[in-house]
Amino acid sequence: MVIDLHVHTAFSDGTQTPSELMSEASMEGIDVVGITDHDTTAGWAPAEAAARVYGLGLVRGMEISCRHEGISVHLLSYLHDPYDTGLAEVVEETRRARLDRTHLIIDRLAEDYPIDMDAVLAVSGEDATIGRPHIADALVAADIVESRTEAFASILSSRGKYHVSLPTIDPITAIALIREAGGVSIFAHPRAAMRGLVVPDTAMTEFITAGLDGLEVDHRDNPPAEREVMRRLAHEHELIITGSSDYHGTGKPNRLGEHTTTDHMFSQLLERAGTRHGGVDFIQG
Repeated sequence: MVIDLHVHTAFSDGTQTPSELMSEASMEGIDVVGITDHDTTAGWAPAEAAARVYGLGLVRGMEISCRHEGISVHLLSYLHDPYDTGLAEVVEETRRARLDRTHLIIDRLAEDYPIDMDAVLAVSGEDATIGRPHIADALVAADIVESRTEAFASILSSRGKYHVSLPTIDPITAIALIREAGGVSIFAHPRAAMRGLVVPDTAMTEFITAGLDGLEVDHRDNPPAEREVMRRLAHEHELIITGSSDYHGTGKPNRLGEHTTTDHMFSQLLERAGTRHGGVDFIQG
């Protein structure tokens, strides 16, 4: 099977509806898709309906924003209960923090550029988890930059004067909440140094000790040499190894299915989820 467990829709910072995404996945020969929008499960229901139309397997997930000692960490939660109180409350708080941060960034940008919240909402839609990619899209729409990539490399750089950090929970807390909600936790693009600082090996050990289930090893933002380091670490600790595209439609150059997860590792993910009470099921294609 061709299994891509990390894709985004317009319910966060992707550019396609779940139906459009599933249609493209079908045309590209993908068998199983993992919907992992940022800090939201709002896309699960339409993704399920579309998956059944196109005969695709669907893993319902979410990418959770975390921070460890000032370093951004993203955790992929798969097959958790979306109504679990502990995890749902934290995610809702993060969504509110994202919106507050967006207002702060826009206030700073407005001193130098013709941009406001209405411009961001015009490109994001009301149901999306608002974030910096939508600010980038507003900058593109205003002909200030040509692409999201250019926006993040310049105006929206984390090292620039317009940047505002997102207050979020520690990954160790998130790992516990995911498990309590019946889900499986995977550390997304753990060595993506091009995005900013990455956590040191000591932190990685802490996450594993806390119950981290796996590592997203095969991802374009992990340098090849680091992928092998992560693969050895995963084997040493019997962690699940995933590979994914982190596809965002036209929002990023990542291609659907450019990295995938093996059948064996996917079976391990499903088996681990099956041992935990309260999660949701994998939807067969």
